[in-house]
Amino acid sequence: MKVLFNKLKKTNKIFLIIYLITLIAYTVTYILLIKNLMSLTGIETAIRIILIIIFGIWLVAYFLWNLINLILKRWITIAITTAITIIFAIVFSFANYYISILYNGISNIGEKEYIIYTSNLVVLNGTTIDEESTLGMINNSDDIEGNVLAKELMEKENLNENQVEEYSSYYEMIFDLLNGEVDGIFLNSNYQTIFGSEESFEELKNTTILYTYSKEMENQDITLTSNKSLTEPFTILLMGVDSEMDGLNANASFNGDTLMLITFNPKTLNATMFSIPRDTYVPIACNNNRYAKINSSAAYGTSCVIDTVEEFTDITIDYYVKINFKGVVDLVDALGGIEVDIEAPDFNYNHGVNCGGRFCEQNSDRDTSASGMIYLDPGLQTINGEEALAYARCRHLYLQSDIDRNRHQQQVVEAIAKKAASLDSLSKIEEILNAVTKNITTNMSSDQILSFYDVLKSMVSSSLKDGSFLTIEKTYLEYYNLPVRLSNNGTFTSAIGYYPDSLNAIIKLMKENLELEPHEMIKTFSFDANEEYTTKVTGQGITTGTKLETMPNFVGKSMSEVETWASSHNITLQTEFVDNTSSYYNPNITPGLIANQSVSDGILLNNVTTLTVYINSISSTPETPTTPNEEGNKEPTETDDNKDDEENTDTDNPLDVILPTEDENKENNSESSESTTETKEEETKTENQSKQEG
Repeated sequence: MKVLFNKLKKTNKIFLIIYLITLIAYTVTYILLIKNLMSLTGIETAIRIILIIIFGIWLVAYFLWNLINLILKRWITIAITTAITIIFAIVFSFANYYISILYNGISNIGEKEYIIYTSNLVVLNGTTIDEESTLGMINNSDDIEGNVLAKELMEKENLNENQVEEYSSYYEMIFDLLNGEVDGIFLNSNYQTIFGSEESFEELKNTTILYTYSKEMENQDITLTSNKSLTEPFTILLMGVDSEMDGLNANASFNGDTLMLITFNPKTLNATMFSIPRDTYVPIACNNNRYAKINSSAAYGTSCVIDTVEEFTDITIDYYVKINFKGVVDLVDALGGIEVDIEAPDFNYNHGVNCGGRFCEQNSDRDTSASGMIYLDPGLQTINGEEALAYARCRHLYLQSDIDRNRHQQQVVEAIAKKAASLDSLSKIEEILNAVTKNITTNMSSDQILSFYDVLKSMVSSSLKDGSFLTIEKTYLEYYNLPVRLSNNGTFTSAIGYYPDSLNAIIKLMKENLELEPHEMIKTFSFDANEEYTTKVTGQGITTGTKLETMPNFVGKSMSEVETWASSHNITLQTEFVDNTSSYYNPNITPGLIANQSVSDGILLNNVTTLTVYINSISSTPETPTTPNEEGNKEPTETDDNKDDEENTDTDNPLDVILPTEDENKENNSESSESTTETKEEETKTENQSKQEG
């Protein structure tokens, strides 16, 4: 060894220094390369090991061979091998950089172990809270923001002496706040985004957060994991968050604006996409299976959405991806745009703007000024990020509103997937990862995400072999309008019901793709040369199965009609005759007909077993003369006696008087025409007497 050092001292110092620096640089970058290559679990394992061995051999060879060359003064050989080694080190550096970006980016889109939960005391503008104020709170102890933190906020702000009204539904609680039944309610930070889009809750914009309380807690969704291998059929629930901010907020609740259930079979490269309309009325799993719009489950967090969708479809969800749709802008731009066939709009006006037959929608900042609107001509074209988001958000220009929007979102997702799979430029990876990591959260582990490489490789191989790439089967859930009351005598909300057989057809298709059910081969085929061929959409055109029903309005109807209905629906009917001393008495209804009912019209029948109807007693006709109103109902005249009656009927009335509509009164009007005539004669006689006395 001493002889070796003595010989190295006599060699060229410049070549020796270059040799040592190159050796160190190569060794460091090689060690980092080993670390990064080993992190790419499941990606070309054999190739990664072979590369590590080859470059390891080169390291040993360079170290020993050039050591000898230095002693033997073979300068040309040293120069060539050093140049090659430096090139390897540079390549290693670039590889390490991109692998680190890829792996760190993938790691960052997983659920965080701890996140911030927030509860706010929300009041109407100008409202103050004192010891006499009544506060509304969700009664579910599993609701972190609506219950657990709400109680801690009350403790913090010394509100424990206040009366608390408990609710099973956010909708009922917000309705009572806006109608002055409670002075303040506890909501999460996203309440404006989650509930403000409801037509019934537009007045939420006139509310203020009086107190707020945030706490970093263990993520309730961190347990939502799956060990399902991506080499076998799997499911993904895509949850779109319609936010005006770039990036996902680190809390549980969100606006479930888009729900898309996707199944994928890596063996056949076949996918199914089922967009669930956001207003679909279903049991909410985490709220004692009470019926509500399916997007309302997002107010309780990701786990509630998943449980609700699983119960709705009877399909286990392996993975979920929560994406902020504002991040679509950055992602599509990073991909260099996507190709989408823009559907021609059915209407001309959107947000009060005349689109002139073109597609138009607010930009990502929801700006409706001339410069803020996005305009597109119908037809196939390449669109940028702002245009893609606008198309995915728009519903007011199309006849089927949310249903059409779901279909457009499927188009955008499909276009993004195809463009991403065909990406061949490393320069865009960093830009794409930046767009993805801050706007996406998933329960997939880093290793599971990396295993998508094998899926993409299969797609490319299949594409080169027979031209096929990825088959995506779309679905369509047939629906019907279902206006329902949120609570007894509460406000109506415009939900939609679905046809069970249409849903069953979609579920069957998805289970076949997951290989949970055998695929039934179609053995017959027919066509008509005079009809344009269209691709079959599973679920479309199927309008059979038992529909959801709501309680009808029986006010002004006869008992025979109610008895027939109650018998056909297996509902126990109870009757009670009331006079004008009862709070259920209705002075606008003819004696002998139904004056009121215990369950309001519009209430879903699923949990209704008994109905009590209140009938105006024949012996309790109003003492004051009446005149027909515009609807055809009889309405008391303004007399002192009548005012006293109104005061009596308004006292402690547990059920608001429900007035029948014009259509509902047609039968009542015909039956009571004789009574109305007599009343008019009495009114005329009374008026003449008054004039004579005058």
